Amino acid sequence: MPDTARKAAAKLNLSVQYAVPAEGLPARAAFRRWVKAALPGPAELSLRVVDEAEGRALNYAYRGKDYATNVLSFAYGELDDGGGPRLSGDVVLCAPVVAAEARAQGKPLEAHYAHLTVHGLLHLQGYDHESEREAVIMEGREADILKALGYDDPYRSEKR
Repeated sequence: MPDTARKAAAKLNLSVQYAVPAEGLPARAAFRRWVKAALPGPAELSLRVVDEAEGRALNYAYRGKDYATNVLSFAYGELDDGGGPRLSGDVVLCAPVVAAEARAQGKPLEAHYAHLTVHGLLHLQGYDHESEREAVIMEGREADILKALGYDDPYRSEKR
């Protein structure tokens, strides 16, 4: 099946959770649109928007880093309940960190949420940015997805 047909037929089970007041944050429909754009196939995912305390606790518990970070991804591999494999995982976005970064970078908040959602989804799929080569590949993929969604390249000022 061609990639476009596979993607169109992909089933997405997405739970969007707000552990902070949702006012001023992207709507569930926006998160769903961004997640779907970054997926190559079916998935069962949760996306949780948290406060600084929860973001810091998760970052410390799972990465040993005692600060809140913008996005965390927890990949559970692929599930298969007889209907074929589907990606499974969680993405956690820390609202105060995302907002502070958007302000500092002079980016619209919505665009930064879109970027970090796509970034987190790519991590679930095995993309990384630990080496220069990996970063170039991952950032290129992010830029392509965001362009298709109507957003600017988040790395344009940093192009190597």
